[in-house]
Amino acid sequence: MQHIAILSVNHQTAPVEVREKVAFSDKELNTALINLNQNDNVDSCAILSTCNRSEVYAVINSNNPKNILGDYLSDTHNIKRQELEPYLSYYEGSDAIEHICHVATGIDSLVLGEPQILGQLKDAYHAAKEASTLDKLLEKVFQHAFSTAKKVRTDTNIGSSPVSVAYCAVKLSEKIFSDLSQQTVILIGAGEMIELCAQYLNQKDVKRMIIANRTVDNAKKIASKYNAQSTSLKQFSSIIHEADIIISSTGASVPIIGKGLIETALKLRKHKPIFILDIAIPRDVEPEVSQLDDVFLYTVDDLKQVVDNNLSNRLKEKSLAEKVISEQNMHFFQWLKSLPNEQVVQSYRESANFIKQKTVDNALKKLKNGSDSESVIMELADQLTNKLLHSPFQNIKQNSLEQLNQCEGCVPAIKNIKN
Repeated sequence: MQHIAILSVNHQTAPVEVREKVAFSDKELNTALINLNQNDNVDSCAILSTCNRSEVYAVINSNNPKNILGDYLSDTHNIKRQELEPYLSYYEGSDAIEHICHVATGIDSLVLGEPQILGQLKDAYHAAKEASTLDKLLEKVFQHAFSTAKKVRTDTNIGSSPVSVAYCAVKLSEKIFSDLSQQTVILIGAGEMIELCAQYLNQKDVKRMIIANRTVDNAKKIASKYNAQSTSLKQFSSIIHEADIIISSTGASVPIIGKGLIETALKLRKHKPIFILDIAIPRDVEPEVSQLDDVFLYTVDDLKQVVDNNLSNRLKEKSLAEKVISEQNMHFFQWLKSLPNEQVVQSYRESANFIKQKTVDNALKKLKNGSDSESVIMELADQLTNKLLHSPFQNIKQNSLEQLNQCEGCVPAIKNIKN
């Protein structure tokens, strides 16, 4: 029996130091998907990995889906299963469908209703498509989540306020510096989150903003939109002391900002404070940096206070969104119930086509050998009819009258058969 299953390590149960251990980088995602899909008990799979969650979505043909996914996650990241267990959230069947819809609509996000997660979920779907690890069932689950998210956005105001992780990052900056326009800001990375930060900071009239990235061309694309400078990560160390605010969100697998680098920067700044916000998973900044005086180091988990201050306006929309999800899920579950029937029909069609092809091949051989065409055609029709009806007739003979009544209408009336 197939099970729709989701294993999640997310911001609700796991701190940043745990989430970064189970994060999947873009480079390793394809291999990770293929490795999981090669498990005989896994029919299909997809992986979502963001700063707030790592989730494995799968269709499992075993009675132990949680163990299969839990072992995979711990083995892949070389973590002992018992160490990971307290932070695992597991969903199966209807709970899994509800969870992916909550994720897609932003209800399960750190920032309630934030829109970026839908794009990230779509990226996870496309990555699984490229790795050929989706089947019809899991594809349908994702399409259902996407259409549900669209309906929630249309029918509710849950996404009306401009609240996102990037927005909260800028709001937190304002708690440290009352006037952002007078500060020098360095943004590290060139992804969606950094671009959103640049957008919000630009709205705050920040006069000097620098985008630093491994690939300078990508940094330039963002910098050109918001009247900012651009630089490479190699040159970043020579200008870091100029930064009053540093916001970092890269896909690096190890920290790119160490304690020594910040110590040097503080000396050059004559210990003028630096605000650093690390919203990357895995983290871009060594945790030891927080030990330094004159440094305010925050991670994505520290945004909760800002999030809570902006929560009240969205809570009233949450119940409306959940109602939409519940209604949409009812339609999906109806389709799910009909799936075994579709599979029986598909299996019967494949069997019928196999019988047809084999019978036609035999008839063509006889025609090539000079047999009379009329007799060959009649023999083909008889064989095809007998072979197609053999199994149904056997089942009819073995079933009770009550079971046969359930199949009323399966046999077409002669008068209804068109030429």
